[in-house]
Amino acid sequence: MTTFDARASLSDLTTTADRVRRSVENVIEGKPEVVRVALTVLLAEGHLLIEDVPGVGKTMLSKALARSIDCTVRRIQFTPDLLPSDITGVSVFDQQQRDFEFKPGAIFAQIVVGDEINRASPKTQSALLESMEERQVTVDGTTYELPSPFMVIATQNPVEMEGTYPLPEAQRDRFTARVSIGYPSPDAELKMLDVHGGVSPLDDLQPVAHAHDIVKLIEAVRQVHVADPVRRYAVTLVGATRDHPDLRLGASPRATLHLIRAARASAALDGRDFVLPDDVQALASAVLAHRLLPTAQAQLNRRTPEQVVAEILQRVPVPDPSAGRQPGMPGARGL
Repeated sequence: MTTFDARASLSDLTTTADRVRRSVENVIEGKPEVVRVALTVLLAEGHLLIEDVPGVGKTMLSKALARSIDCTVRRIQFTPDLLPSDITGVSVFDQQQRDFEFKPGAIFAQIVVGDEINRASPKTQSALLESMEERQVTVDGTTYELPSPFMVIATQNPVEMEGTYPLPEAQRDRFTARVSIGYPSPDAELKMLDVHGGVSPLDDLQPVAHAHDIVKLIEAVRQVHVADPVRRYAVTLVGATRDHPDLRLGASPRATLHLIRAARASAALDGRDFVLPDDVQALASAVLAHRLLPTAQAQLNRRTPEQVVAEILQRVPVPDPSAGRQPGMPGARGL
């Protein structure tokens, strides 16, 4: 890609992403940082886990992002009686053709919203594993490619545990990032009463970007430069979780890959074609914390994975910010 093309792509990216951001923020009041993480995960070709208490807008955020993009969207309400074939699809015998015909399941969409994913059985949850990692589905020995872009946005409630099944580590590791929306500020809650009091703002939400626009933006994100010191910094951060005394399970190599991809997307959203250590630091907690399992003693001491990640960020030396730029690069581009 030439320098001119790189600048043009980043300019298009920031313009389109800003339209999507404003569209989502019309629905989700006072949570710009959460909306940014959701956009970052989309452009990083990842999947998002939204985990929070009831009534704070988990499903609303996922629906707002999905409706802001003109693409195929499917919503799956996860329940204990949901079957894997409801997600992946099933082969049905056609009496007229005298042959089996594949009926695609809900996973065959560009944005899949999984509501309360931990209410389904582990067997059903595992139906997402192949699609989230390899972007394909295999049914009866036949592999079907999924559309692009492809993103799973799942929600779960961490406080109501009756009738739920905790996500296994392999499933959580496939989510690029986890966010918690949290309660709104009093001003944002007052504004929400005005906006949401009569009709749902989702009803008036119109797409502000097309699926092929998102594909182009993803291609632009892939061109963002990651210097060797920044890559080493990410590897050191992730490696520090594997021998931390408060953790019995650290982050996987997949976590390192997701961290770099998310940092690329974050840099592109800021109009830069190179990643800074600040990009890695800003996303470390969202990308790493949900993959970490604390020891029993750490749980007794009420040590959270987020606190461990914050401690590691303080301890690991940060490379020189100028190390993120390519040789001869004068500064940021696009903005």
